[in-house]
Amino acid sequence: MKAQPIDVFARDLEEEVRHAVLDGSSSGYDKRLASLTSDFADPDLLRRTAGRIKQHTLENLDTYLPRVEEKLIANGVRVHWATDAEAARRTVLGIMRENGADKIVKSKSMATEEIALTPFLEKEGIESLETDLGEFIVQIDHDHPSHIVKPIIHKNRRGIARSFEREGLGAYDDRPETITARARTFLRKKYLEAQVGLTGANFLVAESGRMVLVTNEGNSRFCLAGTDIHIAVTGIEKIIPRERDLPLFLSLLGRSATGQQLTVYTEFISGPKVEGQPDGPGQMHLILLDNRRTELLASKCRDILRCIRCGACMNVCPVYRQASGHAYRSVYPGPVGAVLSPLLAGNKFPELADLPKASSLCGACKEVCPVDIPIPDLLLRLRDRAKQEGVKSPGTPPMGGWAYMASKPSVWRASLAAGKVMNYVPMNLIPVPALRAWRHSRELPPWRGGAFRKWMKIHAKEKGGES
Repeated sequence: MKAQPIDVFARDLEEEVRHAVLDGSSSGYDKRLASLTSDFADPDLLRRTAGRIKQHTLENLDTYLPRVEEKLIANGVRVHWATDAEAARRTVLGIMRENGADKIVKSKSMATEEIALTPFLEKEGIESLETDLGEFIVQIDHDHPSHIVKPIIHKNRRGIARSFEREGLGAYDDRPETITARARTFLRKKYLEAQVGLTGANFLVAESGRMVLVTNEGNSRFCLAGTDIHIAVTGIEKIIPRERDLPLFLSLLGRSATGQQLTVYTEFISGPKVEGQPDGPGQMHLILLDNRRTELLASKCRDILRCIRCGACMNVCPVYRQASGHAYRSVYPGPVGAVLSPLLAGNKFPELADLPKASSLCGACKEVCPVDIPIPDLLLRLRDRAKQEGVKSPGTPPMGGWAYMASKPSVWRASLAAGKVMNYVPMNLIPVPALRAWRHSRELPPWRGGAFRKWMKIHAKEKGGES
């Protein structure tokens, strides 16, 4: 990923990519809105309820984590704890080495993207293959996902057809049905050759120890059907308290992610196959990943751990739509990534401290979040942290003059009166170089300062008050 500020990345983004991201994200937002409003009288009540449940779980993880571990073990699952990415990677490799396995098929998992599992396994001589169609295309292109739910939102069928031709999957043909059929043919034999199937987990139910996994392609079922070992990797925050909570979260997840009433494949996995069960993995391992989540729980931004990875905040975000997920230089893009990525970066926080500034603070991300995360508030807290730690973001003009002007009423009024001059000042005459560079990549509306004060003065007189 290019280490560029988001505004610079967006400026240089190919128009074809920009249009693909804009079309894909806006259609997702429209479908979400239609699905929620047609099926529920008060969708906001559902969002707030889901948010309270997740927040309760986060604030009581010290109770729920031992409870879910106990239930998982009772169900025959081997539970592993990973404090960081390296520990998680080594655990996966250890399980494979222990069982003499050298081929693994993976279902889509943001947790394994976070720990960079596939490159690690490949260096260790393990054949690791993504089976989600989008993730498979990302893998053969040596690319990175640009969206949590739609990893190839930045691509179109023409580019995918060229990639398939390059990889020997058939002559150029950009028809979606041909692309899908060729991927299916290639992947089907890989499912049968692999000894291990790996998935993430959307939810872990503390009450029962069941893992819930949702997909739209059914590839996770193929990953598990022919393999003898199932490994799941998930963050410690994925717990929900009770089985009765699942209908709420599944309804919100499907509608928020893709506008569906329910994701096509919803799997409830209790553990490895039991006596009398003809198919399924004989071993099931669950790796509970911390990777700085415990630190995050102790911070002022713990609410971000409510996230259920639906991608709705990306679909609605005006910055994401113009910049694409690659602009965020991290596994988690968009508004949720602007909060989560710097926090998970640890001592590398300064390298990603500009991400919280990639927001207009319009609040749309909070309005669509199915678990009611106050993302704009969290962005402001991270901006403040960067300020307190003396982290300077590239491309940001000096704000000292603005602060002085905004804190002196008389100076502010004078600046409003003089502000209209900006409508006639050529860009090359702006005296401050940093401000001139900032202004170069931004289209400002005509200056209309002062109108509100005039209106307020007249309105106050009409009401008999004081201006």
